[in-house]
Amino acid sequence: MNIPDIKEFRFKDTSFANLMNKRIYNVLLVATKYDSFILEDDGRIDEQIFNEYMSLNLRYPPRFTQVVTEAEALVELETNHYELIIQMPNMDDLDIFSTARLAKAKHADIPFVVLTPFSREVSKRLSQEDLSSVDYVFSWLGNPDLLLAIIKLIEDAMNAEHDTESVGVQTILLVEDSVRFYSSALPTLFKIVLEESKNFSKEALNDHQQMLRMRGRPKVMLARTYEEAVEIYEKYGNNILGIVSDMSYLHDGEKDMLAGYNLAKWIKQQDRFVPVVFTSSEISNKVYADELDCSFIDKNSKSFPLDLRKQIINNFGFGDFVIIDPATNEEICHIRNLKELQKKIFEIPTESLVYHMSRNHFSRFFYSRAIFPIAEWLKKLDTSDFHNVEDARQVIYDAIIKYRRIKNSGIVAVFDKDRFDEFSNFVRIGEGSIGGKGRSIAFMDNIVKDHVELNEYANTLVRIPRTVVLCTDIFDEFMETNDLYPIALSDKSDDEILRYFLKASLPERLIEDFMAFLEVVKAPIAVRSSSLLEDSHYQPFAGVYSTYMIPSLDDKYETLRFMTKAIKAVYASVFYKDSKTYMVATQNLIDQEKMAVVLQETVGTRYDNHFYPTLSGVARSLNFYPLGNEKAEEGIANIVLGLGKYIVDGGVSLRFSPYHPNNIVQLSTLDFALRDTQRFFYALDLHDTKKEFSTNDGFNLLKLSIKDAEKDDSIRYIASTYEPVDQIIYDGYYETGRKIISFTNILQNDIFPLTEILKQTLKIGQEGMGRAVEIEFAADLNKDGSGCFYLLQIRPIVQNKELSSEDFSKISLDKSILYSSNVLGHGISNDVYDIVYVKTKDFNAGNNPKIAVEIDEINRRFLNEDKTYILVGPGRWGSSDPWLGIPVKWSQISNARVLVEIGLNNYNIEPSQGTHFFQNLTSFGVGYFSINNYLKDDCIFDEDFLNSQPSVYETEYIRHIRFSQPTVIKIDGKKKIGVVLKPE
Repeated sequence: MNIPDIKEFRFKDTSFANLMNKRIYNVLLVATKYDSFILEDDGRIDEQIFNEYMSLNLRYPPRFTQVVTEAEALVELETNHYELIIQMPNMDDLDIFSTARLAKAKHADIPFVVLTPFSREVSKRLSQEDLSSVDYVFSWLGNPDLLLAIIKLIEDAMNAEHDTESVGVQTILLVEDSVRFYSSALPTLFKIVLEESKNFSKEALNDHQQMLRMRGRPKVMLARTYEEAVEIYEKYGNNILGIVSDMSYLHDGEKDMLAGYNLAKWIKQQDRFVPVVFTSSEISNKVYADELDCSFIDKNSKSFPLDLRKQIINNFGFGDFVIIDPATNEEICHIRNLKELQKKIFEIPTESLVYHMSRNHFSRFFYSRAIFPIAEWLKKLDTSDFHNVEDARQVIYDAIIKYRRIKNSGIVAVFDKDRFDEFSNFVRIGEGSIGGKGRSIAFMDNIVKDHVELNEYANTLVRIPRTVVLCTDIFDEFMETNDLYPIALSDKSDDEILRYFLKASLPERLIEDFMAFLEVVKAPIAVRSSSLLEDSHYQPFAGVYSTYMIPSLDDKYETLRFMTKAIKAVYASVFYKDSKTYMVATQNLIDQEKMAVVLQETVGTRYDNHFYPTLSGVARSLNFYPLGNEKAEEGIANIVLGLGKYIVDGGVSLRFSPYHPNNIVQLSTLDFALRDTQRFFYALDLHDTKKEFSTNDGFNLLKLSIKDAEKDDSIRYIASTYEPVDQIIYDGYYETGRKIISFTNILQNDIFPLTEILKQTLKIGQEGMGRAVEIEFAADLNKDGSGCFYLLQIRPIVQNKELSSEDFSKISLDKSILYSSNVLGHGISNDVYDIVYVKTKDFNAGNNPKIAVEIDEINRRFLNEDKTYILVGPGRWGSSDPWLGIPVKWSQISNARVLVEIGLNNYNIEPSQGTHFFQNLTSFGVGYFSINNYLKDDCIFDEDFLNSQPSVYETEYIRHIRFSQPTVIKIDGKKKIGVVLKPE
């Protein structure tokens, strides 16, 4: 057999929420008032059970309804719903089980339990009664834990089949026919199982997960005859954690003094390593236990409950995993949890590893802790499956690593400085909100967990960076304890507000947590805002607050100083002038804004004294400027070398559709590639760490040239090479020549599966959010081409609600100046008063160069006045061939809000979509209309209406109209429909 490859095995984290779905919520107690009272000293059964549930971290305590008579019981069963009936029969009645018969006749599916005080007379009476209508008889010994055990026993029986089959939940089988004994043993057994489960549930990453994880505890099942035990084993044999068995009970209807021995012998033939614990009143029966290598407990021992606990913990995988030397039986070490096993697996002696693995001790360790994926996998393996023991050791280690990665993914864990390590993915400090950005990162973490297909690319990992969020309650505490609101809400300058915030103190208890974080995170850290309003579904709130990057220094205390300053600076940015103005514009209240802070491992590599990733980018699932054969719903992406702030600040990026990576306007000609591709990039300065914090969150970033990246040898997979002698750009990196950041090897030669990952994440993100999304990402490539793609943020694209609900076909054409079904862009504008248009009457393309000069003059006036306008003209705007259109440069029409290309009866030029000119449209968000009402009926250019208006400026070739009221521009980029309405 080949060595099992953990990479090829798909672990799926257990869905504990689907376990223990059948519950007992309502219990009908039929008893005399006296019996109800003695059931507990003061009769408060509900409170007793509630307290018992809470002490064991259990939910859903049942409600007890008490009735006295049989008639009352039957009425209750008819009028209300019950999952369990418990009767304490009055032994003075002649027919003590008539209630059971009548109840079962009409409600056969409700378990009926008889609970009676123990005495010799009672036992004799019970032995003579017909118990066919009774599911269980228990002996009340004054132990209140018995009620909990009864409820849990029946719930386990209700859920066992589903839970064992769905995820591999384990079972513990108790085989016992003595009512008095199993009434004592079951509460002890459940107490052990529930307390141990409470301990292993602490491996969960938050309180909610702990509660759910308790559902994965082993089930406890009771068999009272040999046949019943065999039936249970045959059904659940693959999920038996261990067996506790009496030695004598009924077999074939008769008392068999060695029934337990015969049962264990048969079971050992099925699985020789199933642990069996014998209990017997006859000490002489120990010889049979020894023969089968089973444990033995004397029922008569005064320490029986303690003995039972010890044997179950030692044999069934609970408690510490004790590694022993099989030759001497001496203890070598104790392993308490998964993290310890991960650390010690390579320290376990070979002989011990073989001994424990061959006896399924490792799988039992995982089963008892509800770590089913690893347990199921390891149980199928044997040491003989491996070429050598070291391979087995490595497989166990790899399985733990893979499981911990899965377990930590998609969960908002609570920060624990003792548990935080390299597998901690997304953790919160505090009890408040994690804010908008925090929620979006957690959502992406969940996407990665749920969509395993994202990590099926060779040598490529998809994940989120390691993230810790300071919740909003930390912000509240910081603001209140430092009395910062008077300063924050004042009219002081941004610099003054920042100065006050930097002098203030964060809660001291955070220091230990921060240091634990810095011990694990070795890379620089991005300190990002995550306010309640950020990434809102219904209003744009991105980029309003600050994001600082801090270097990781050898002196952790110096890094800590940097990080705390950055946190306080992010807090301060809530109250800067621009933030307050934006709050007013969005009708939010500044004093209601709460700030969480994201501490995130920065993506990238250190090069000498600076740090940056191979690429950063932004992708949108909707492309409002589709060119050529691109479609709006295929999305669009912009990528750059270095830190993503370069895109945010308006630097030159490479624009492409993930579905059309070969269709890149900027690389379509030699001139475009040399002029319109990236020349500079941002990196974090690791050298000058003494700079003072500023309101400019980029104060410690370096703006470097592509030459610097070439020295770093970081662009080998993303550059093309221009050879000036040959006047050719060669795909790939060559030692000589100028380097062009083309990303060709990634986009077209599949060195790194960027386009496929973007296709998937945009689709999954849009489906998950129920609307179009924008994703920020970064990737870092190693020298061998392998790499990691990091999802940094996801936010909804805030589309205008008016557009999404409006039917453009219902707009009266009489009210339109312009209408087209071939537009680019998106949104509504109602602040444009001016239209400049080229007169179509007597139009002659020979005059196009002159028209370009006039438009340049008009545009300069708009530039000086800081106003925008709609520009309409025949043919292609910006054409290098003046016979095809007016040959303006972008700077000559830079203040145009909408560009319109029209076709004339004798001048039908193909629209210029697909040319480099449209790079600027997308960059500046300019709308574009293509109108040819000589070829299409759904196009409008009402030049007659414009001609009827007085002009502000007019020449032989052009007219400039200014309305007293603004025009309304509506562009639906998804449907590619646009309209410009006449002023009201």
